[in-house]
Amino acid sequence: MYKHILISNDGSDVGQKGVDHGLSLAKALGAQVTIITVTERFPIFADGLTVGYAMSDALMAEYTAGQKETADAILSAAKQAADRLGVPCDALHVPNAQPAEAIVETAKSRNCSLITMASHGRRGLGRLVLGSVTSEVLANSPVPVLVVR
Repeated sequence: MYKHILISNDGSDVGQKGVDHGLSLAKALGAQVTIITVTERFPIFADGLTVGYAMSDALMAEYTAGQKETADAILSAAKQAADRLGVPCDALHVPNAQPAEAIVETAKSRNCSLITMASHGRRGLGRLVLGSVTSEVLANSPVPVLVVR
């Protein structure tokens, strides 16, 4: 049924539940896994009067290195969990991207048959202000999405 599962992980405790569930499902089905984490671009805010500020090359390099270090730690822990279960796993960091977009595009480009991800379950104003990666993936995914809570 599901031959290749894309598991999204943002590094949170809730995200880990999605990883654990996705890996267990992959083991039961004998499926291949790709674990993805996405890091966003440096946020530049406009205040209506200015377009933002120019970042120094050093600050941008520091931000990029920090994002890569965090992504590497997230993926390393997930890969170790997959190895413990004997699940074949690729790890993928997509830098400077919108998470939902990157997840959907990766599912398409890697011919995944299922996306597994956790939901933080935000409601009301928190969801409106923070947005919902899970909702956006659900709305745009070409394959089924398993949401773990």
